[in-house]
Amino acid sequence: MKIQDDSVSTDRRGEVIDAARHVEEQPATGHSIALMTEGSHALAPLQLEQRRLIHREDSVRRQSDAFREIRTRLLGLANNQNFITLVVAVSPQSGGSFVARNLAAAFAFDETKTSLLIDCNLRYPNQHKAMGVEPAKGGLIDYLEHPIRGLKSIIYQTGIPRLRLVPAGTSRENGGEFFSSFRMRAMLDSLRCRYNDRYLILDGPPIKGSPDARILSELADFVVVVVGYGRDTPAAVNQAVANFEPNKLAGVVFNQSA
Repeated sequence: MKIQDDSVSTDRRGEVIDAARHVEEQPATGHSIALMTEGSHALAPLQLEQRRLIHREDSVRRQSDAFREIRTRLLGLANNQNFITLVVAVSPQSGGSFVARNLAAAFAFDETKTSLLIDCNLRYPNQHKAMGVEPAKGGLIDYLEHPIRGLKSIIYQTGIPRLRLVPAGTSRENGGEFFSSFRMRAMLDSLRCRYNDRYLILDGPPIKGSPDARILSELADFVVVVVGYGRDTPAAVNQAVANFEPNKLAGVVFNQSA
């Protein structure tokens, strides 16, 4: 399945190789999940479209349904447990960050779930810009370097109820030393385990040219690989998915810009 205009499709690994040929920290369970609203800061549908984010209105119904399908497939693999999903593109400019933030939005659509998007693309972080967030108190790297500041300080509202963002923070050329650290693993465990209805989406760097995507996959339960439709060759896709454990590879998303 391929949908026009920055849209997505998913397949299992064997199928997609052939196809490629052409917070706020507050309780998020029970009634208290309703507290994770944006109040007057909630974005209107037109504002969401300007930021290339899906919403519930008919104008982006086809795109929203595609991301809901990815969400449903991931939930089906998870055995009723919350999980961490790594989203990575095969190559730069293939739309990995676009897919990551809209997948996070799709989880937030479900009023029984919350999602946390974590920007792990340290060389070219852009989720805070795309979502219009000013990370005044820093982000992921700032916390990993100075954990005394606390997790709450780096979790930001996004204008979408039940969706929070951890921006990358201070940019770095290489993230391997941070991603393989005990602090990174402990942070993710804390963020996931505190609330059983929280789903973490890691926006990782492109697979090509960096080991960081593979390192991050060791921290994730599932990996979603984004293919630039018409950009990434079948050989490149095959080589990219080989970086990950087969039991973690949830599928491949084809992304095509209009």
